[in-house]
Amino acid sequence: MSTRPLLPVLIVGAGPIGLATALALSFYKIPFQLFEEDGTLSLDTKAGTVLTRTLEAFRRYGVVDDVLARALRIDEIGFHERATNATRDSVRTEVLRDETRYPFVINLPQHHLEPILAAKLEASPYGRMHTRHRLTRFDQRADRVVVHLDTPEGPREVEGSYLLACDGGRSIVRQQLGVEVEGKTLDVRYLLVDFKVDLDIQNTRDYPYLAYFSDPEEWMILVRHPHCWRFLFPIDLNGPEPDEGQLLAKVRRFIGDVTNIEYLGKVVYRVHHRIASRWQDGRVLLMGDAAHLITPMWALGLNTGVLDAIHLPWRIAWVLRGWADASLLHGYEREQHPIASNGSGEMAESARLAMSCEGQLEDARGDNEWGNACTRMLLGVSLDVTGHGGGSMVKRGTTAPPIQVGDRVPDWELHDANGRALRLHDLTDDSFVALYFADARRRPSIAPTSSPALRHLLVSRWDAPLDSGLRPNALLDPGNLLFKRLGIPADTLVLIRPDDHIAAICPMGSTTADALYEAATGSLPPHPPKGSTP
Repeated sequence: MSTRPLLPVLIVGAGPIGLATALALSFYKIPFQLFEEDGTLSLDTKAGTVLTRTLEAFRRYGVVDDVLARALRIDEIGFHERATNATRDSVRTEVLRDETRYPFVINLPQHHLEPILAAKLEASPYGRMHTRHRLTRFDQRADRVVVHLDTPEGPREVEGSYLLACDGGRSIVRQQLGVEVEGKTLDVRYLLVDFKVDLDIQNTRDYPYLAYFSDPEEWMILVRHPHCWRFLFPIDLNGPEPDEGQLLAKVRRFIGDVTNIEYLGKVVYRVHHRIASRWQDGRVLLMGDAAHLITPMWALGLNTGVLDAIHLPWRIAWVLRGWADASLLHGYEREQHPIASNGSGEMAESARLAMSCEGQLEDARGDNEWGNACTRMLLGVSLDVTGHGGGSMVKRGTTAPPIQVGDRVPDWELHDANGRALRLHDLTDDSFVALYFADARRRPSIAPTSSPALRHLLVSRWDAPLDSGLRPNALLDPGNLLFKRLGIPADTLVLIRPDDHIAAICPMGSTTADALYEAATGSLPPHPPKGSTP
């Protein structure tokens, strides 16, 4: 790798996706600069539920403890029929207690989340956030990109290795690239309103902290935040926005004639299912709402954006470290595009129709308790890592089906050579990991570590004998529980990527982990499969 200083990665837009992406680059020790047009972070009433998969990303990027300290944890996502108050297929998060170290989701409004991410970013030695820096244009060159910014001190030019557009649904970057947005804007508006009211003691209501109430006349979503209760419901597309008194009357029809209720604020927004036709142009890549506008149902807006901040930064780190060529970046769009369009977009729309009793809830959830929780909490993502098409977000089938290439590997508990408990995702934080599932007593052949980008580890229910030479690279799987959960044959090699997704599964001895790694980081077609747009 070159010893020349790396040009920073430039990020435009300091919303949650821009902030999470900057934290990711900092984690990978990649220099960055983050530019925000406004003088402050957003104060608007926006997204409020953070799913388990996003918490896993925040853990990797070093900010999860700060987030959890300010949030409300939820072990049930309720789904009710408003007319009868009957409960239907609520999500019980504890069924994922072995799959993740965060068997819950959290409620935390976006304007509370963003300052937590920004505060963590302030301590980064790899870059900083610049407010009141408005992008006016950018130029691409063979080995860099140059952004032109308006600042309080006058015009400024900054050179970077890549430009990441996290500048929202009206992305200036996307417009300057001339990228079209495909899909539709629905003939509906949502109103989100916050009230400070005591529904826990003074006006007791036994609602889950996150509850969806379906109704053909007026569905409602009720969210308990640390500082308020949030209500979300549809309003007429062309009618006037309800005033404070009308909102109060609407809420009281839902929760009863409560007292001591204080209006805090509201926001009205249109509903979209629109996907950018392409997400990469040379050294410029689109992320979050700049790449996809998703119906904000079931928390799929913000959390789908965080998937981008999981799957793109490690690729950039590999390229800038010299561990892969720039073709590795093609996989970002190829894998994430169908997830946003045919995964999040369609699942959110199915959920919206189910809320208004126009569709079936089963179209947007797994078909069993485990699948429902995995779909709703972990987003059930199975990526098209081989370039053959596909990609999904709904988990169906048996309680925990055998693992497939493209799936997220469970964050299972194992034990290292010294007996310490660890979680599987700790091993994949900054490298590919080759796991060899074999009997440690039989001294299986494990390739030596050949690169800082790839680790080789033996997983067995049998502790590696002290004289085997395998002990330092052996993990204990008591009872073969991980092996059984994955549903693989004995003597199997599983290659896991730094985003926790499985790159390959094959019999040991049929090929080497190095060869699988080279295939996983090599060039594949840059565009998403035909037919993956809405």
